[in-house]
Amino acid sequence: MKLSFAGDTDKGCVRAANQDSYYIDPEGRFFIVADGMGGHAGGEEASRIATDTIKAYLESSWNNGYTPEQLLREAVFKANQEILLDQTQNPMRGDMGTTVVVVAIDEKEQPWFCHIGDSRLYRLRGSKLDQISDDHTWIARAIQTGSVAIEEARTHPWRHMLLQCLGREDINLFQVQPVELQPGDRLLICSDGLTEELSDDRIAYRLKTIRSAQQAAASLIDEAKSRGGRDNITVVIIHSEMGED
Repeated sequence: MKLSFAGDTDKGCVRAANQDSYYIDPEGRFFIVADGMGGHAGGEEASRIATDTIKAYLESSWNNGYTPEQLLREAVFKANQEILLDQTQNPMRGDMGTTVVVVAIDEKEQPWFCHIGDSRLYRLRGSKLDQISDDHTWIARAIQTGSVAIEEARTHPWRHMLLQCLGREDINLFQVQPVELQPGDRLLICSDGLTEELSDDRIAYRLKTIRSAQQAAASLIDEAKSRGGRDNITVVIIHSEMGED
């Protein structure tokens, strides 16, 4: 399976700094997006620690015979421990945290993912965009239980309240799952700065009409900024090629 991939990040139109972080392995083995919180310095540091720790662990352990589930779970646990350690050593960052989405593609060309928080993983197949990850937020749970209607969710004052993030002791419940990927599919990893501004229909339109992963990423960020860009925006696109045109 031939992959093309690209990513980009932007602080948006309102925020003074970018608290998002991302990394793309040059060999296409793994991809990371993190969205920090806890003030200017805290959010930047939390997302940086998460991304750097996960990157370092996956690079050093990739060929050690671990399953994808073991690799991703241990990488995320290590990132959480590093953030907790930094909180202890730097009390001014004691409330910092970060979301994270990690996608890893094993030697059988099978993608696996794990996530914590409300950064998302999507898959575009044909014209259909599916959200693969489930938001770890109060609003997502309220929709599931029927206490809040979907129409209310986009403007609900509690829509950003996270139930899980890195930088907390109780992150044991996150899952590592495979993702079905067929030739022609696209995976999108993004922070909520994109999904706050663009509907799934607009995201799908950009992904399916712009062939270049780099141009599609830039186009999604530009449209999010044109619609307000109220938060930092990070986009990573993984394209499974169909073969020769």
